[in-house]
Amino acid sequence: MTPSPQDNARARTTLARKWSYRLLGAVAIPLSGEDLDEELSVRLDALCSMLHEEPFTTIPVEAAGADLAALGHLGRLGLRCTTEVLGKGLLALPEFQPVERYAERIALAMGALGAGFTAANSESVLAQQESMQRSLLKAVRDANWNLKESQARFNEVVTSSTNGVLIVDLEGRLLQVNAATGQILGRTSDELTGMPLLDLIEPDFTEMLREAMTDLAAGTIERFRQSQRLLREDGESAPVTLTASLLRGADDQPMHFVVVVEDGTELALLQSELKRQSLHDVLTGLPNRQFFTTQLEIALRKADPEHGITVLHLDLDAFGMLRDSFGGRVVERYLQHVSGRLKTLLAGEKVMIARFGGDEFGVLLENTATTPGIDAIMKSINDDLMHEPTFVDGHGLSASMSAGVVHRPGTDEEPLDVLRSAERSLRRAKKGRRGQWDLFHAGQDAEELSNDALAVQMPAAWENGEITVRYRPVVRLADGAVSGVEAELHWDSPESGVLGHARCADLAEQTGLILPLGGWLLKVAGGQSAWWRQRGQLDRTLAVRLTAHQSSDADLVSRVVEVLDQIGVPAGKLMISMPGGVLSVADAADNLVVLSRMGVLTAIDDFGMAPLDFGLLASELPVQAVRVAPGLVVSRSPYVAALLPLLRERGVTVAVEGIGSAEQAEWWRAAGADFATGDHFGVAREPGEFLEQLELR
Repeated sequence: MTPSPQDNARARTTLARKWSYRLLGAVAIPLSGEDLDEELSVRLDALCSMLHEEPFTTIPVEAAGADLAALGHLGRLGLRCTTEVLGKGLLALPEFQPVERYAERIALAMGALGAGFTAANSESVLAQQESMQRSLLKAVRDANWNLKESQARFNEVVTSSTNGVLIVDLEGRLLQVNAATGQILGRTSDELTGMPLLDLIEPDFTEMLREAMTDLAAGTIERFRQSQRLLREDGESAPVTLTASLLRGADDQPMHFVVVVEDGTELALLQSELKRQSLHDVLTGLPNRQFFTTQLEIALRKADPEHGITVLHLDLDAFGMLRDSFGGRVVERYLQHVSGRLKTLLAGEKVMIARFGGDEFGVLLENTATTPGIDAIMKSINDDLMHEPTFVDGHGLSASMSAGVVHRPGTDEEPLDVLRSAERSLRRAKKGRRGQWDLFHAGQDAEELSNDALAVQMPAAWENGEITVRYRPVVRLADGAVSGVEAELHWDSPESGVLGHARCADLAEQTGLILPLGGWLLKVAGGQSAWWRQRGQLDRTLAVRLTAHQSSDADLVSRVVEVLDQIGVPAGKLMISMPGGVLSVADAADNLVVLSRMGVLTAIDDFGMAPLDFGLLASELPVQAVRVAPGLVVSRSPYVAALLPLLRERGVTVAVEGIGSAEQAEWWRAAGADFATGDHFGVAREPGEFLEQLELR
């Protein structure tokens, strides 16, 4: 359910107050609590608006971080407090649900916020340093007239500074060092005094500093600022920023260098953490898709020529059911459990495991001679997740995983192409039973690319009139009488030939075109049915099959109401059938119940005679008929025939589709089926031809 503006406003206000409370407890800000609440509320509103912008960009967020630095003396503690509060709080706001849609965007925003803040803070520090350097220069000049007074002033400035301050002679030796420098290097001021400055620099960086100091002494430059690495007493290096200027005497001759040392250790750690967060999933700590793609590119180029790499795109089955049944908190903890189990199960391999978002994970295996086969890996994953339930808040949860697999892709392939192939294979795997995996083959990919090309051509074909509605008879098997008419899509493509209803519906389902196209089919077929009825030509039940996307469409009921009320089709003369697999989704089940209450006949498509299929009938779903899955129609299994009486006992009529011969029709009649469609009874035809076909029966 979409949160209301009032809910969003209340949630933002609460988060802004928490931000204000944490800041006031951590740093000094020249604002009252109420004023800070109001100030941060305005900034939070602006940040939320940036997160909603399409396309999303971090540039305004970085500017907001720079502006935040001007709020007060926030410093490192204020920035850490801000990223902790916003990093967690934004993910919990109603307007950023579901969290998997916004998690990466919020993580990038936190990085940009920190980058903007640190950049602005650094500029402020530089300004302070320049101000201090001017004070130092004045103090040294005054020292020519009053050494004691100058020394006292210098000591006051240097001692109170949190940055390191060095006075260096023209030969490069340290004449004076403040305590802050000693803390950075792990040495005392006395130990440092008299040492050459270049001896404190990592060897790879000394030449850069020597050249800059030479230019400074020659008057070529007035000051310089550069990143450096100082050697600590313990042998480790400290990342710092050196800002140096030249101190001249009363005769304007060079006397000393003044060097300010800014310790960048904590800033580097903070920047490293922000970068890590931008490349990792917030919930599980696993690398995200962006990081995975980068590492995949490296792995492809360096793959072992004998064993290669393997990429798996994993998907947690029944994730929607878990989320709808137990809520977000339980599912999030279960996802954390799944990520931990994947790491444990693959711990012996050279592997990267990433979370792509939602219930999808990526696995990059750099194969060796001992790497298990794909079937063994998938079996171990599903055995681990399915055999023993995991208890989260008292709920025992278990779910299988399906996978799309690309094994040993070429070293010259692009990472995005490999990921796309794995995703396609995953979709193929999930078309069958759950807990399955499918291996990518180049031929399959070419076929799917061809299907994709057809799918994107459909809107233009529809607009050009290439797609039409055709009708086939629904026959009562007992006496062969026509009891209804089924409406189907028909595409006469100039390039691909004739495409029937099932292919058209599948292609339209891929792009979302099925919603407007399916609504059009319902309206056209309803109008044709009403026309036949008004002219006394045909008064039969109109049957329309829906796809999974149509079945859960929020506007489905209103589309049907339009056909019933505006077009004039009686509710009892319209049969709507939905795929059995989608009825576990609440929206689809609700649509079925509402349509039944309106008097519309309802049916289940692709009924497979399995316990889960019979479970749908045992539920409270109002179902008048089932359509046997096409695979069972061809097999004519005695097991299926034995189950048909159970359906009749429940008051459910049975229909079969795809009957192609009199022998098939007779077998299903004897088995107890009630209705049938198929080319044996008549192919799908245009309205006029359909009536002629009926007259010839």
